Amino acid sequence: MSWGEFLAMNGYAWYIWGSYGMALLIFIIEILMVRHRRRLILQQLYLMRNAEDAM
Repeated sequence: MSWGEFLAMNGYAWYIWGSYGMALLIFIIEILMVRHRRRLILQQLYLMRNAEDAM
């Protein structure tokens, strides 16, 4: 079996590699969303702590 045959996946390459690509894209989006949410939560905690200190 050559690399060309392996990458072609017996004619199903678009389905297989497309599925891998979509899964990778979803994982990347999930990681970015978690990072963004974490940043927002940390900002909220920082603001709440500063608001308590001001009282």
